[in-house]
Amino acid sequence: MHTDHEVQATVEEVIRQRLSRALGGWRGSVETALPTVVFVAVWTLTHEVRTAVVAAGAGIAVLAVLRLVQRQSLQFVGSAAVATGIAAFFALRSGRAQDAFLPGILTSAAWGVGALVSVVTRWPLVGFMVGAGDPRATEDPFAWHRDRGLVRVCQRLTMVLVVMYAVRVAIMLPLYFAGEVGWLGVCKVALGWPLWLVGLAAMGLMLVRGETAQEVPAPDGHHVEHHRHALPEREPLEP
Repeated sequence: MHTDHEVQATVEEVIRQRLSRALGGWRGSVETALPTVVFVAVWTLTHEVRTAVVAAGAGIAVLAVLRLVQRQSLQFVGSAAVATGIAAFFALRSGRAQDAFLPGILTSAAWGVGALVSVVTRWPLVGFMVGAGDPRATEDPFAWHRDRGLVRVCQRLTMVLVVMYAVRVAIMLPLYFAGEVGWLGVCKVALGWPLWLVGLAAMGLMLVRGETAQEVPAPDGHHVEHHRHALPEREPLEP
C-alpha cells in the first residue's frame, strides 16, 4: 500500500525553484554578448566607431528576426538592444570607442552599491527576484520578506552579486582609462554571462548545502513524498 504526504520544502529549495524560472538559457547569453563581439571586431578592423556601431545594430536586427520567425520572446534581444543603444550614444558623442563601455561600468558600480545597501537594510536584491516567482506576487509582492529565514539566505546570495559587480568594475575601469578597447571587449564578454554562471554556481552550492526551515510556508514551498508501507501483519488464526 502506498501513502503520500506533503513535506514542507526548505527555504533553499523554494529559492532554487523560483530562480530557475527567472533565468534565461544559453541563447540569452549569446544574444547579450554578440553585439559587443561584433562592435569590437569591426572597430579593430576599421577603427571607425560609427561603422562598429552600425554593425552591432545589424547583429541585433538579425537576432530579432530569428526570434520573430520562431515566434519566441524578444526579451534578451530587447535587453541587448537597449544596452547597445546607450553604449552607441556614448561612443558616437565622444568619438572614442572605449566610451561604449562606460555605461556598463557605471551600471555595474551602481548595481554593486545598490546590492550592498539592500543587504544592509535587510531588503536583499535577490529577495525581490525570488518574490517575483511567488504565486502570491500579484496580490502580496512582499510576502517573501515576512520569512526571516528566507531574508537571511537572500542576504548571503546577494553578497555574491556584490562581489561579482566589484570584480567587474575593478577589472574594466583601469582598462577604460587606459583606452584598451580590445581588452574591454574581451572582459565585457568574459565578465558577462560566464561570470554570472560562476556566481550562480556559488549560489547553487550555498542553496544545496543549506537547510533553513520556512517560517512562513509558501504556496509553492512543498513537495510530495511517497512512502511504501508493508502490509499489516495478520493476526494468528485461533486453533
